Amino acid sequence: MSQPDGSTVLYEVGDGIATITMNRPEARNALSRALQRDLSAAFAGADADDEVRVVILTGAGVAFTAGVDLKEFGETGGQNDGERADIWTAMSACSKPIVGAINGPAITGGFEVALACDVLIAGRSARFADTHGRVGVLPGAGLSQRLSRAIGIYRAKYLSLTGNFLDGETAMEWGLVSHVVDDDALMDTARQVARDMLGLQPHMLPAMKQVIDDGFSMTFGEAMPMESKRSRAQIRDADAWRGAGAAFEGVRERGRSQNE
Repeated sequence: MSQPDGSTVLYEVGDGIATITMNRPEARNALSRALQRDLSAAFAGADADDEVRVVILTGAGVAFTAGVDLKEFGETGGQNDGERADIWTAMSACSKPIVGAINGPAITGGFEVALACDVLIAGRSARFADTHGRVGVLPGAGLSQRLSRAIGIYRAKYLSLTGNFLDGETAMEWGLVSHVVDDDALMDTARQVARDMLGLQPHMLPAMKQVIDDGFSMTFGEAMPMESKRSRAQIRDADAWRGAGAAFEGVRERGRSQNE
């Protein structure tokens, strides 16, 4: 899949990594119907592409995404809203890990897009905000549930009940992002994290993502036996152990080199 310059989404694949770029910089990558459709198609395409093992999502220009295109929404009065593609479902359905490279603001619906990623890396310019209350619309794509699970209920309530912005440094202190880097180092850092993920055995990336996500939606008492059941099933799968000895030795060698 390849999108021409000027489309709402740019899509590139190389070395096992698909880079998806929201490409409406003049509108701060606001989520128009067209952008939502193209994003959904991009994630579906990445998920179906055997050459892709990790996905990076970012925005063109100075913003990750300012959220739902309120101008477009206002012109339609929310009518025919069913025409919007559900990008959050498409992201959740993607079996490949998604690294969010957050450049600039990720606001409201854009914050929900960020929360649908698996790992978040923030540039110095990154800002997160939930302004649903200021706009007068309840969250509908997971923000009220995902955010509290990510940073704790009291911090999540603070953000959602005030609409205040959260900077990248504080987001890292609160456990929302794994890295905060200079903006000009953002994509290089995201690619390095993606390459680190590629160091896992191919079948393990989707399996690890799924067991973590499935367990996170359960109680602890439900999640522990689920993990044990899947582990036992994998141990009984001879194909899953093919080449495991060499892989273990590679891990040992990497550990030795890092300790020297």
